[in-house]
Amino acid sequence: MAYELDGRLVIGVSTRTLFDLTWENGIFEKQGLEAYRRYQIEHEEEILKPGPGFGLVKALLAINERSEQKDRVEVVIMSHNNADTSVRFFRSIAYYGLHITRAVFSGGSSLAPYLSAFRTDLFLSANEADVQQAVDSGIAAGIICTDGKRRYGVEDNVNPIRIAFDADAVLFSDESEKIFQKDGLAAFEENEKREARNPLPEGPFARFLKAVAALQQEFSPQEAPIRTALVTSRCAPAHERVVRTLRAWNVRVDESFFLGGLSKRDILEAFGAHIFFDDQEIHTGKASEVVLAARVPGKKKAG
Repeated sequence: MAYELDGRLVIGVSTRTLFDLTWENGIFEKQGLEAYRRYQIEHEEEILKPGPGFGLVKALLAINERSEQKDRVEVVIMSHNNADTSVRFFRSIAYYGLHITRAVFSGGSSLAPYLSAFRTDLFLSANEADVQQAVDSGIAAGIICTDGKRRYGVEDNVNPIRIAFDADAVLFSDESEKIFQKDGLAAFEENEKREARNPLPEGPFARFLKAVAALQQEFSPQEAPIRTALVTSRCAPAHERVVRTLRAWNVRVDESFFLGGLSKRDILEAFGAHIFFDDQEIHTGKASEVVLAARVPGKKKAG
C-alpha cells in the first residue's frame, strides 16, 4: 500500500533552514554551482552544524513520538541542489537522529510544483524567490531570517512548540492593511468597526493554522504539543473582527496580543516563540534578535 501524505502535517524545509551553510552558500554565490557541488562532495564526511530552523524541525518531528497516528508530522528536504550533494545532508540528518527520509533535489528547477505534489502545509527557506513562488502557489511559506543575533542550537526538550503569527497579510488577507496604508489609522479602525461581524478573508497562513488546530485537537489542552499565539499591531476596536473571524473558522489560538503599534520583540521573547511569522521586515528583523523569525511575502498578481 502506498504511503499517503494526506492527513499529515507536512513541513518542507530547505537545507539552509536545517543546517548552517553560511560558508557553503558563500562558495555558491562567489564561484557558482559546480564549485559548491564539488565542495560538498569533498567534505561529505563532515557533519554540518545546526541551522536556524534545526531546533524547530527536531521539535516538530518529536510530535510523532506522542501522537497515536504514526508519522503525524512529515518533514521533507526541498533543495535546488542535485543528488550529488545529498550524501552530506543525509549523513548529518542521521548523525542528529532526525527521522527525515524524503527529499527533493531539483537540480536547479523550480521547487513550487513539488511543494504541491508533496501536499506541503508549510515551507521554510532562506531563498526569497522560492518562498515567493510557494506563496503564489497558495502554500504557507516564510523567508527565514539568517542574520539575526539569535544563536542556533539543537534545543532539546522543546515542549510545547510555540508558534506566533501576525494577523493582517499572514493569517488574514491584506485588504484591511491596504486601507490603513492608503487612508490611515482612523479609516482602518472605522472600517473594522463597520465590518466587525464579517469574517476577514483568509490569508496565506490560514490553512496552516487550521492544520495546526486539527493536530492540537488530538490532544487535551494541557498536553497539546503546539501552542499558538496571535501577535498583532491591531488593538481595540479593531480586535473584534479578528476574534469573530477565528470563531467562524472554529480555530483556537492559545494566546492573543493586541499591541496597538507597540514593539513585538519583547512580547515574542516573553511568549518564548520558536518561530514567528510576519509580513513586514521591520518586525521580523527585530524579532530575529530573540526568536526565529520568517517574513511572509505578499502574493504577486498574475500577469
